[in-house]
Amino acid sequence: MVDLSSEMAELWASLGSPAAGRSRVIQITAARTGEGASTIARELAHHAARKVGRSVWLVDLDLVTASQHAALSAEAGRYGALSEAVQASPDGSAFFTVQPPAQTPDGAVWPDGGYLAAHRVGSARWWVTRFQRERLIGRQSVHLVPTADYWNALRRFAEVIIVDGPAPDRSRAALALAPFMDQTVLVVSADQADVRAPAQLRDAIVGAGGQVTGLFFNRGVVETPAFMKALAP
Repeated sequence: MVDLSSEMAELWASLGSPAAGRSRVIQITAARTGEGASTIARELAHHAARKVGRSVWLVDLDLVTASQHAALSAEAGRYGALSEAVQASPDGSAFFTVQPPAQTPDGAVWPDGGYLAAHRVGSARWWVTRFQRERLIGRQSVHLVPTADYWNALRRFAEVIIVDGPAPDRSRAALALAPFMDQTVLVVSADQADVRAPAQLRDAIVGAGGQVTGLFFNRGVVETPAFMKALAP
């Protein structure tokens, strides 16, 4: 794997400092699958965990493949082994809902937050989430819930929350949840000269009430190429 330490340090510095005592939620996404947004989200969380006083959470909006959990498991030598699963919701809230709801053995409704697990990464102060799709039964399906409840609950426990948002060609999660993010960073691949899709996603996020505060030009390039300057927020 390419060492992105210097790029992550630069990206982290470019995001600025939050208000004193306030946690922040930073979404990393891209206009197209394959541009490397998940890698950047994972590396930024890894970097942030060494910089902040409280914990860092990497929240994976991929409710199908749980790619962040899989990637961290596969690279335990680099990041550290994952802990046993714990509940990833402080109060039972979630950024999704499972319908129709399941019942617990005593007849109560199984909370949506019970489907989301968290694993500590090595001995560091960071955690990664995984949607437990194997818990779905019968005709159950999962749907996004565009509210601030889960994010506000998690802010009380984490200093930085990095959100890995799938590209819109796979899911509308990044766009639907953009209003509840403090910052959104768009990742653009170095070998993609066509910037129409990133520009359209930027405009859609802003139109939905989100804030695009950064661009990351992937493949380890630090200086922004000329064709990217028109996209800069």
